[in-house]
Amino acid sequence: MDLKRLFSEFLTETQISDSSEDLENYGKDWTKHFTPNASLVLFPKTTEDVQKIVVCCQKNKIAVIPSGGRTGLSAGATATQKEVILSLEKMNKIQELNPIDQTLRCQAGAVLENIQNHALENGYYYPVDFAARGSCQIGGTLATNAGGIKVIRYGLTRNWVAGMTVVTGTGEVLNINNGLVKNATGYDLRHLFIGSEGTLGVITEVLLKLTTPPQDLQVMLFSTTTLEAIMNVYKAFRDELVLTSFESFTDVCLNFVESQGRVSSPLQEKAPYYLLIEFENTSGQLDKAMEVFERCLEKEWVTDGVISQSDQQAKDLWALREDITEATSVKQPYKNDISVNIHKVPEFLSLMTQIIKEKHPSFQVAWFGHIGDGNLHVNILKPEDLTSDEFISKCKEVDVEMFSMIKKLGGSVSAEHGVGLVKKNYLDHTRSAAEIEYMKHIKQVFDPNGVLNPGKLLP
Repeated sequence: MDLKRLFSEFLTETQISDSSEDLENYGKDWTKHFTPNASLVLFPKTTEDVQKIVVCCQKNKIAVIPSGGRTGLSAGATATQKEVILSLEKMNKIQELNPIDQTLRCQAGAVLENIQNHALENGYYYPVDFAARGSCQIGGTLATNAGGIKVIRYGLTRNWVAGMTVVTGTGEVLNINNGLVKNATGYDLRHLFIGSEGTLGVITEVLLKLTTPPQDLQVMLFSTTTLEAIMNVYKAFRDELVLTSFESFTDVCLNFVESQGRVSSPLQEKAPYYLLIEFENTSGQLDKAMEVFERCLEKEWVTDGVISQSDQQAKDLWALREDITEATSVKQPYKNDISVNIHKVPEFLSLMTQIIKEKHPSFQVAWFGHIGDGNLHVNILKPEDLTSDEFISKCKEVDVEMFSMIKKLGGSVSAEHGVGLVKKNYLDHTRSAAEIEYMKHIKQVFDPNGVLNPGKLLP
């Protein structure tokens, strides 16, 4: 089948590419362990374009992968079987900000940072945030129900979606909820598409809720020596302050960040663990924070600490956490993101550290995560003496042990990066057999021919 000719019946020449560079670039996400193998890349500009593409794919049984900024870590946007890539890149318009409803309408390809900046310029705030803000697209954040660094204060992406436009796998266009605050008319389909990883439909437009910007954000950095102390500090600050973020990372992470030479820790002494806390300085919050810090010092839960004295220092402190991914990339990390109940974080980390030390002593692991919501990022760094294939094979052995532990602890094998290809065979470690069966039935309803992102999410 001449795919290029098929799609050229309703798309222009500039909306279709089969160049080797584009097939390589758009055929993968940030997952490094799959070889891209796409057949074509399509660049729709409107919902109507997307609808025509999906109808064509359905009619001709062509597998199509919706693609955003491709910042995911589960191979959810990776083409491995000659699929067609449907890139939302050209659907990037920010269309309308409604100050009465406090909503912002945009196309699904709009970059998160542009949305955040547009909201701020108009006196509002879109609070979902993470390090990939400069390249991830809003539709992709919905498709994975992205979390990030401010979940403890503002919740997940799904909390901020007032409505959306979706093209289902049958080619129907659904305009869902229309921004209504109250809408008691049955099933809320927003929450089916949020987190569905492009397997039920292609999100083309989004109506986001906005809030007021935070005031006078303060950032504190602490050093601590034990996992138990981390949880004690978390509870102490959470009980006294309204926290925006509560992040943790290890000395391994800090060493890699500092090796880049852009930022360094202002703390006097090294420690195995570091905590980064952010909160608004309103109603005496700063004084309370200092009081809690003093108590934590007295109880020896923290060994040192600093508080930002300027916006620039706050950015530098955040860079110690947000630059970890880039800094460790030289070691070809094998990445995992998992979640457990917050109180089980020390147990999980202790058990996994012991298992890796005993069974894989050559592995260096960079742990960091959103302690305030139980989400941990596990980055195993490749030893010099292993080939990439050997390294991945050994990491998959770690996966078996890690996900088995997650199942015992009642956690999730994927906290915020989705399931994709990487974790679909472990879906039953988090979801019951009955849940998975219902999910398959839902997939059948919205995409009966199985053309949307086939092979992803569901085993």
